[in-house]
Amino acid sequence: MTVTSKIFCLLAPFSAGLALEPSLVSRRGMMIKTGAAGMATIFGQTQAAWGAAAVQDSMDVDSFLRSGQDIGGNMGVSSQAGKSRPETGVFLRDGSEVSRDPRSGNVLAEIILQKNDGGKMAALASYSSPWPLATGSFFDVECRDGRNGDGAFLAVTQSVGGKSIADVPDSFLLDNLLAPTGRFSFYGQPTDVKVKKSVTKGDYRLIDLSFATLSQSTQTEIPRKARLVATIPAGSSQAVMMIGSASTTRWNKGSDKEIFQTADSFRAIPAPESSMKLRKKDRGGQALFLD
Repeated sequence: MTVTSKIFCLLAPFSAGLALEPSLVSRRGMMIKTGAAGMATIFGQTQAAWGAAAVQDSMDVDSFLRSGQDIGGNMGVSSQAGKSRPETGVFLRDGSEVSRDPRSGNVLAEIILQKNDGGKMAALASYSSPWPLATGSFFDVECRDGRNGDGAFLAVTQSVGGKSIADVPDSFLLDNLLAPTGRFSFYGQPTDVKVKKSVTKGDYRLIDLSFATLSQSTQTEIPRKARLVATIPAGSSQAVMMIGSASTTRWNKGSDKEIFQTADSFRAIPAPESSMKLRKKDRGGQALFLD
């Protein structure tokens, strides 16, 4: 199956405005036909993230966490230690790119996961985002508003141990999300973590939570709210998560509506099989063979 076919397989639910239902994630139901004009439109409107320049060395992480803006400038030794790249567990498949159609907001990434039998598999993960792709070596698969920090990103858990998504504890998903090397742990793990809601809809778990991150410059905690959606693609031993979040202030002023819509659009399914070898693209852009 061609790359174009993969894209249309996954993006079909977005154009139909579908909600989370297990029947909607079947690969057969996602197949649609397209002509040359449609393919030209998709590729002409798609922006790639991995070709962007790396994040500058003078990144101001405190400002980045608080407002989503990088004001740059000189940083002390302790600040530099806090800006190492987060570990999200996401590895792109070699030969693929993270893409977003600026007209529809559809985001698509082909990632590598572990299988239940110990091997490797490729999966297609997607969601519809009102925010642009976050580019640079600091990010894996993430969209965000650089003015205020609203955004959504993908993360992959450790092995779920053969459990279904309904049987995976909330604590397991949160431990992976809020790990010491995770996306929200620049200056220590988030505190005051509270689960507001947790439900399972078909093959997807939905968790609403709140937490606080520490600001190094002010030594104060910054409250934040988020919605986490997780699923385990068929054959995978890992869960794929999409997390949308905003500061509590912005969440309470209406940002929650955009984040809920983004969460509803999230899908992760096995990629169509191909004869190509499975390689993961490391964070430096090189391809690594997988056993």
